[in-house]
Amino acid sequence: MMDITAALAGGRTATRTGTAAQTGAWTVFLGTVITTAGLSWDIQWHTEVGPDTFFTLSHLALYTGSALSGVASLVMVLLATAAQRAGRPMPRTVGGTPVRVFGGVFTAPLGYLVSGIGAASFLLYGLLDLVWHSIYGFDAVLNTPSHVALFLSITVTMIGSIIVYAAAKNQRWGRWGVIGSIPILITFAPIPANALKNFPLPIDPTIIGIIFFSPLLLIIGATLLRRPGSAIAIAVVLGVLQAFLWWFSPWAAETYAAAVGLPLRDGLTPQPPDLPGAMPMFLVVAAVLVEGLLHVTRRRGLGVRRVLLLAGAVTGLVVAVGLPLQQTLTDPTVEISGTEFALVAILGLPLGALAGFLGGRFTMMLDALTPEETR
Repeated sequence: MMDITAALAGGRTATRTGTAAQTGAWTVFLGTVITTAGLSWDIQWHTEVGPDTFFTLSHLALYTGSALSGVASLVMVLLATAAQRAGRPMPRTVGGTPVRVFGGVFTAPLGYLVSGIGAASFLLYGLLDLVWHSIYGFDAVLNTPSHVALFLSITVTMIGSIIVYAAAKNQRWGRWGVIGSIPILITFAPIPANALKNFPLPIDPTIIGIIFFSPLLLIIGATLLRRPGSAIAIAVVLGVLQAFLWWFSPWAAETYAAAVGLPLRDGLTPQPPDLPGAMPMFLVVAAVLVEGLLHVTRRRGLGVRRVLLLAGAVTGLVVAVGLPLQQTLTDPTVEISGTEFALVAILGLPLGALAGFLGGRFTMMLDALTPEETR
């Protein structure tokens, strides 16, 4: 009878742990989605309306998303700490390898530790942004010190979300989480490169960021999940996110401006929304090519890492060629010279190859989060 009672108790504990794991992961993910939508809205506001103050609805969305991710991360750390002290530590599928923090006072799953640090940093740098606004008034550009710090903090939170799902990649919800969280980071990761715009570079540093991070994250997702169609699924989710932001960003900016009685800028011309317009529209083409390379590799029994340089270079080239192409297709005011086009395309190969190399290494690191018995 005691064995049955213990088994039932263990089953209930496992169920509660599984529920907590999914709730924490999806809450952090929801926070990153809200943050991404808030940033796209804010960028569009600057384009269509003009400078803003600290207290706006788009900023509220940014801070709400980060706070949501931060609170969820904190709760999961406290749950892991309580379980550790009770002698029943959470499995590594809940957020990844546990890390002892502050001399063992807390036990934090690695993913939630990273996402929590990012969220906490965001709130701290938010105070810096408030001080910046208090001193200099309106914001007109993205690459202020406080903004760059905020963008880096958000990026860290999104990396933590990927780590959380990677630890549970052998469960269905973990795989779906990887497929959903990687497109969020593909969208956001190039934004901190705005900090480099003050340097006289021949190409917009944000474009360099897009060309590098898109193949890097696509390859991480495909090699981490090791399932046919993973790369295509990631690209399709990115396309859905792009379509949503394409509609949402101008709608939110224009509706909010009308609600507070502010006019739109004079002389606005039909242009694609800023953030979704910069997302790689042709990544699905690269995803199909990557799937083909991985399929041939598996059939011939070759090591996957041998083709990652080629897969990265192919993806980098497709993204690099696709960016000016999508700009000319969606914005009739854009004129791209042959020299600019050639320079971007040439950059795609080495940046993509580097992304492929690093993608394989980062996948090895994420694989280490998965318990041996579930690999």
